Amino acid sequence: MAQNLQACPAVDKTKIALPRVLSLWDVVMIVIGGVIGSGIFLTPSKIAAQVPSPLLMLAVWVVGGMFSFFGAVAFAELGAAMPEAGGIYVYLREAYGPLLSFLFGWTLFLVIDSGSIATLAVAFSSEILPKFPALAGISKATQTLIAAVFIAFLGIVNYVGVRWGARLQNLMTYIKVAALGIVVVVAFFFSKGHGHIQNFVKPAPASFSWALFWAFGMGMVASLWAYKGWEAATYSAGEVRNPRKNLPLGILIGTMSVIVIYILANLAYLYIFPVGEMAKSGSVAPDLMRALTGPFGATLVTVLILFSILGAANQNMLTSPRVYFAMARDGLFFKKIAECHPKFLTPHVSIIAISIWSILLTLTGTFEQLFTYVVFGEWIFFGMTVFAVIILRRKRPTLQRPYKTWGYPLTPVLFVLAAVFVAASSLIKEFRNAMFGLLIICLGIPAYLYWKRKLDKAPTA
Repeated sequence: MAQNLQACPAVDKTKIALPRVLSLWDVVMIVIGGVIGSGIFLTPSKIAAQVPSPLLMLAVWVVGGMFSFFGAVAFAELGAAMPEAGGIYVYLREAYGPLLSFLFGWTLFLVIDSGSIATLAVAFSSEILPKFPALAGISKATQTLIAAVFIAFLGIVNYVGVRWGARLQNLMTYIKVAALGIVVVVAFFFSKGHGHIQNFVKPAPASFSWALFWAFGMGMVASLWAYKGWEAATYSAGEVRNPRKNLPLGILIGTMSVIVIYILANLAYLYIFPVGEMAKSGSVAPDLMRALTGPFGATLVTVLILFSILGAANQNMLTSPRVYFAMARDGLFFKKIAECHPKFLTPHVSIIAISIWSILLTLTGTFEQLFTYVVFGEWIFFGMTVFAVIILRRKRPTLQRPYKTWGYPLTPVLFVLAAVFVAASSLIKEFRNAMFGLLIICLGIPAYLYWKRKLDKAPTA
């Protein structure tokens, strides 16, 4: 069929459907592999510096996981009810109308997922590679080139077929889970007297203050960056087999698995390093392996971290082009992006566009700036999407819902409050970066009006 389509010059590529080829296991791997990236290796030290108490540090990870789960159960309901390519874009469109859904897709393209891909590429080339002695002196220009090649490779893999992207995702997920498994096993069973139970409780938390409250909030921002990714499986809903069952189940299994893995990893880190030492570490897992097994173990884990970052970025490349593809098919983005490749059956123009833009972003900001842009912009839309569960229960009561949100309406409300808290924390602590993210969202309004005007003028079929 693909060959016949390719041979026919009159075929309209904007009408070719994406094939449903992703299994339940693929959805689980998309969630786990997308969430576990550089975050669990790089952000524990940042959180330890924000909240220098092991109990508070663990609380940040537990609370962050809890709120991520609350979001996941809401997304599971929406995904099962509307299993179309685009995920959040579709849910916002149905709940609030086309303007807000467009602003999400606009921000996803310009900042959220392009920023995630760029951030991971920058982490790969400038934060992890220089840890190898042979690469410690590589220049900034070389690091930038490596980041660009990193992104281009992912673009090519996903261009030639969703199954190729899914296979790469599955492989990278196996590797990164193995990496964390090695760290946990070595810490608890081969620590040679280095581990101390008292590291879990000392020093005790300071008495409550507003400074501590906001520090906890910024720690939450960092943990939620590390948990980011459970939502992306919904973007590929149009390619999931039996989506009303496999999509919600995959999201929930994947999210719960990540929460367990993250808590085990942080317990392992704390068992070996007091929280004060952890705060000084640039990358806790390699430092832990170096302390317990010498340079070989540190090098091994560093190599595995490179694969972990690759897998997290691949999830973005595998899923987010489906959002821009859905926008274009609604007539609210560049028409070429609505095309599906007649041979590979992928949104190939959308993949090219996000690859090019992500490469450009690697040239414009540091890891920390991109990190803040992503979290602030994303959680505004996350909160609105989860609240869409409540809106659609009233607006479309007859909509078929194979799965309903656990703990409704409490869990959606708690998640929305968490989203507001995260956005407010970012605004207070990183005002300039957060406002830059808000400006990008607002710039989408004239862009929407432009495409809406074109759509209104287009002749009806």
